[in-house]
Amino acid sequence: MMRELKTLVAVAREGTFAAAGDKIGLTQAAVSAQMQRLQDELGFPLFDRAGRSARLNKMGHQILVQAQELIRLYDNLGSTTAGGPATVVNIGAIASVQRSLLPDALAALHRQCPGCRTRVLPGLSMALLNMVDAGEIDMAAIIRPPFALQSDLRWTTLAREPFRLIVPRDTPGDDWMELLSQQPFVRYDRVSFGGRQVDRFLRKLHLPVQEVCEVDELDAIVKLVANRVGVALLPQTAAQKRWPAAVRAIDLGAHTFHRDIGLVHRTQANLSAPARTLVQLISDLAPDSPEQRS
Repeated sequence: MMRELKTLVAVAREGTFAAAGDKIGLTQAAVSAQMQRLQDELGFPLFDRAGRSARLNKMGHQILVQAQELIRLYDNLGSTTAGGPATVVNIGAIASVQRSLLPDALAALHRQCPGCRTRVLPGLSMALLNMVDAGEIDMAAIIRPPFALQSDLRWTTLAREPFRLIVPRDTPGDDWMELLSQQPFVRYDRVSFGGRQVDRFLRKLHLPVQEVCEVDELDAIVKLVANRVGVALLPQTAAQKRWPAAVRAIDLGAHTFHRDIGLVHRTQANLSAPARTLVQLISDLAPDSPEQRS
C-alpha cells in the first residue's frame, strides 16, 4: 500500500500517469496498475480522467492529504540513532540464490552501509519480476525469463546452471534418453521459468515421459528422486555443489541446456545508494562473469 500512496503523490504532482512514471522510474502501465489497485482497496475512484491528464476528484484530494501524512510517518519508522530515516532495500530472490550468494552479499552491504535495512522476499521468478516492474521491490535475483524485459529494466547475468538428469543411486544405466522414457518422471513445475525450459526441452526432442509428480521446489524434487519416486531434469545450482549420496547425476552431453540466473533491477538512477551497492556486491560474488544487458 505504501508504494501505491507514494505513486499517488507523484501522479498528483506531475499530472499524468506517464509523467509520474518518468519521475519515479516506473512504466505508465505500472503506475496505472498501482492506481487501480489503490482504488480497488479503497473502494472508490480517485481521479476524474480528462484526456491524458489524471485529475484528483474530491475524494482523491482527501486521500492525497492522508497519504502524505502516512508517508511522513512511515519514513520516520526505523530511524537510526542519529535521527535520520534508515534506507530500506527490498530484494526478491528465488530459493537457490537465497542459499548461495545472497547472504554474503547482504553481510557485505551491512558492513558498508550500517545505517540501511534490507528485506528479502521469496517467490517465483515471474512474480518477483512483476514486483520489480511495478516498483514494489528494488531488485530480484531470478531465472532469466523467456521474453524481453521492459526497456526501463536492467539484467545482470550471475550464473549459468546446466541441467542434469537426476536418478536414484541404484538405478542402472547411463542412457539418459532411455531412462527418461522408461522411468517415472518428477517434473519441475511448468509455472516456473526453469520448468518451462524443461518442458520445451522434452517437446523439442519429442521425449515421452511417465509423469507422476510436478513440484516447484528443487530440494523437494531431489528428495523425491532419492526416495525412488522417479527421475528428474534439474539445474545444478551454485548451492548444489554435490548431489546427495542417494542420487546420481547424468550429463546430457551435447543436449545440455542451461538456466541463466541473474539480477533484474530498474536503472541505476532510480535506485538508492545502498541498492546500487548491493547490485555491485551481488555481481562481484557471482560465480560467472557478470554480463550487463538492457
